[in-house]
Amino acid sequence: MKILITGGAGFIGSAVVRLAIARGHEVVNLDALTYAANLENVAEAAQSDRYAFEQADIRDRATVDRILAQHRPDAIMHLAAESHVDRSIDGPAAFVETNVIGTFTMLEAARAYWIAQGRPDSFRFHHIST
Repeated sequence: MKILITGGAGFIGSAVVRLAIARGHEVVNLDALTYAANLENVAEAAQSDRYAFEQADIRDRATVDRILAQHRPDAIMHLAAESHVDRSIDGPAAFVETNVIGTFTMLEAARAYWIAQGRPDSFRFHHIST
């Protein structure tokens, strides 16, 4: 199975990437590499020929559409999000932009991709949120 994982360089996302690779899945790690990301977390998984990395912002619909069309995942695990309560108090707009608008963008891109693929029953979109 090929899984697109958003936020795959974050703390939880990188654990999901490592586990998916260890279990034999193909993984596309889509991450904007903001303050919470660390590619060292997936360094071992990145050595696998079943791993691909795309630096992109989940709010950028055209880029997300391109990534979905190029990699053709069987499932999406959406973990990308702004986190840390102190940061949300200091800059709540970033949280709305990423966590709400970004998630909406991912859902709409996934829906369009699913329709373009013939609406396969097996396709899944999982939203994992803290």
